[in-house]
Amino acid sequence: MARPSASLHLPGAGVQSPAAATPLTGTAKASSVRWRIFAIVFALTMVNLIDRVSLSIAMPTIAHEFSLTPSLQGLILSSFFWAYALLQIPGGWLIDRFGPRRVISWSTGLWGTFQVLAAFATGGLSLLFARVALGAAEAPLFPSGGKLISLWLAPSERSRGAVLMDSGSPLGVALGGLIIAYLIASLDSWRLAFVIAGIATLVLAWVARRYLRDDPATHPQVNSQELEKINAGRATPAAEAARAPVKGLGIAARSLTGLLIGRASWAMVYFGLLTWGPSYLAQARGFDIKGIGAATFVIFICGALGSLTGGFLCDGLIRKGVSRGVAVKSLLAFSGVVALGAFLLLPTLNDPFAAVALLAMTAFFLMWGSLYWSFPALLAAPARVGLIGGVMNMAGSTGGIVVPILVGIIVQMAGGFAPVLGFFAACSAVFVLATLFISLDEVRHA
Repeated sequence: MARPSASLHLPGAGVQSPAAATPLTGTAKASSVRWRIFAIVFALTMVNLIDRVSLSIAMPTIAHEFSLTPSLQGLILSSFFWAYALLQIPGGWLIDRFGPRRVISWSTGLWGTFQVLAAFATGGLSLLFARVALGAAEAPLFPSGGKLISLWLAPSERSRGAVLMDSGSPLGVALGGLIIAYLIASLDSWRLAFVIAGIATLVLAWVARRYLRDDPATHPQVNSQELEKINAGRATPAAEAARAPVKGLGIAARSLTGLLIGRASWAMVYFGLLTWGPSYLAQARGFDIKGIGAATFVIFICGALGSLTGGFLCDGLIRKGVSRGVAVKSLLAFSGVVALGAFLLLPTLNDPFAAVALLAMTAFFLMWGSLYWSFPALLAAPARVGLIGGVMNMAGSTGGIVVPILVGIIVQMAGGFAPVLGFFAACSAVFVLATLFISLDEVRHA
């Protein structure tokens, strides 16, 4: 019997086995639900970073309104990561226990609510509390995306899935810088800008709840041809493997060590640019609020393009016969070397537009670090992918906690950003060394 048309099924409708509903034929075309799933994940990560960067863009205005010192600004910018880092491991456990769909839906709804509430801050302390709550709500998103990579993509597609998810981050920063700066300038209110961003997030939470699924076989629009692609190269179907019991963390100690140090050092650079980049552009390069928004857009749109380039390039190298270990680690190491050189060169540039161009090039290669999100699905046991993703993201979040405070102290003591750029160069070097330490000799294919 022919399967009813997918257009008759709402995303929330009852499930039906695609294998039973659609006979496997040589001429039938595979559906592409898995890429629509990651289009939604891409949108989630993009909006996630728009909400996150909104404070960085508004900070010069807020600092003036609330009379905040540079050190207090750094503390507030860092506060997001306190709960964000603390809840990574519990969030990863929840994802493995209850599934990414449910966790993503609740997480997105809560962070949209807290983004709105931040608009009602009356001073530095209340703003700090709002940011802590926002960090807690956003914590499970990226580990959930890592879990969806393991559930919805075959090993040969996971580099692309990782960058489709993570490229939403720099694009969110790029669009966030432009949109939030425009809203603040047009409405003459950072508070209204926060409210608008929060409402958009709540809409996206509803979309995620309606369309995402934890098991590809239960999605009403997946046909058997796509299900065969998803399970290609697996000993058992993804959802079944994810339920198999595992002792311990399910990952080699050496790889876990390199994963944590590499992600933390990369995050020090990325979140350093994210949190203090607008202030650097204002204080060291003389940009106004609109100029900051435009420069941030250029820098991070290049980062988004770089993220996508790295993922497709990696899978392309693997299809040409390059081993996954050589492909992934070579691309990541090269990106770190480029970032190191760029931060050493930046203080020698006097032209502010040349500095923005160099930062844009740096972001392009730095965001090849999105390939890190292919590691949990490749290295960890299927039942531990969410947890390992949470542990890895906790390491990155720890870098996010430390770097805004540290940069604030350095700027206050040195009276400028030159030592900060040297610090970012050192972090880039550590990123390269730690990445090379990760072992991909025994990649898991389940």
